[in-house]
Amino acid sequence: MPSPGQRLPDLDVTLHTGEVTTLGKLAADGPLVVFFYPKAFTGGCTAEACHFRDLAAEFAAVGANRVGVSRDDVATQARFAESHGFDYPLLADPAGAVAKAFGAKRPGPLWSKRQTFVVDTDLTLLGAINSETDMERHADEALELLRQR
Repeated sequence: MPSPGQRLPDLDVTLHTGEVTTLGKLAADGPLVVFFYPKAFTGGCTAEACHFRDLAAEFAAVGANRVGVSRDDVATQARFAESHGFDYPLLADPAGAVAKAFGAKRPGPLWSKRQTFVVDTDLTLLGAINSETDMERHADEALELLRQR
């Protein structure tokens, strides 16, 4: 897992819309909160992603963008985003390349870890949040970290 102050690679990523972009472009307008969740449409992952959605105004107030990442494919991510009205992009990472770069990949075909990373506009890691069971902690602590900047 990268450490605060470490620069993350500017990876190519695929959004739930099918568009290919880079992490750098997603972070260009302000800090980027990258949250990894194990699997779309599961109870905990839905609660976590909805909490990030519900705090849209708070993230906007600190100038931050959010992006969710799981190993689900583009079609599943698109259905997940549409079903819950997410106002932020989801990344499809079926091979786990993005999760591996962030240290959130579990061995083999297992789902990614539930981790959140707050990344500055130059892709420098500002902080990380780890909790497999507290679904609200990720968004709440990411906001707190951003407010203290």
